[in-house]
Amino acid sequence: METITKITKDKGQFYLVWLSSGEKLRVSEDTLVHQRLLKGQELSTEMIEKIKQAGSYDVGLQLALNYLSYQLRTKKEIFTYLKEKEILPEDRKKIVARLEEMTLLDDKTYSESYVRTLIRTSDKGPKTIEQQLKQKGVSEEDIQYGLTFYKLDDQLEVAKATAAKAMKRYRTKSFKEALQKVQLHLMQKGFNREVIDLVFEELSFEKDEEQELEVIKKEGDKLWERHRRLEPAKRFMKVKQSLYQKRFDLDLIQQYLSEKELEDEE
Repeated sequence: METITKITKDKGQFYLVWLSSGEKLRVSEDTLVHQRLLKGQELSTEMIEKIKQAGSYDVGLQLALNYLSYQLRTKKEIFTYLKEKEILPEDRKKIVARLEEMTLLDDKTYSESYVRTLIRTSDKGPKTIEQQLKQKGVSEEDIQYGLTFYKLDDQLEVAKATAAKAMKRYRTKSFKEALQKVQLHLMQKGFNREVIDLVFEELSFEKDEEQELEVIKKEGDKLWERHRRLEPAKRFMKVKQSLYQKRFDLDLIQQYLSEKELEDEE
């Protein structure tokens, strides 16, 4: 037998029931009243277990409600959260079922909301959003339902803004390499080939000849200096190959190298 040594108020609508063994039970106000728990009361092992079970459900439900008050959650997220809070497995299932009955937990609704939010606030394409929803435990059916709200026009708007921003980032690359990197960037963000092609068609990126000259000079000079110990012919070929790999036009590469050779002769 155990004796209740004191009962103290805890956070929210919960109380701590302190036992003579030093153990404490966290219970809801309903459990406290229903079980008529009082200081000095003796409790059997069976009663303590019953209180623990009731406390696990009540505490878990309140924790889940608080967790949901900040934003929508998936069923998997609720299960994981309750497990971290050491709520009993059987109570986790009951709590999730109760939340579904209360229409506070619905992965289909979550999927729609998640997609709509990312359309407004992120640079993610459908494939990336799909992967993120899978990680959150949303079913394939609910994921596909949510993605129906990511219309082609929305994808184009998001992808165009992402591409324009990326193109500025790659302005230190050759024009062709910058285009290639922007395409790869869009693919990594989760956009498909059809959308990427439409984006490039609409944006119509144009080469800035002056900028291209500045870029090849900067890249070329670094390579020219890096291979300075090589004999002239080999140095020439090394730099030429590297610049070609960086996707500069051959005519521009030849022009740059001719100028470097003239500089070296002076």
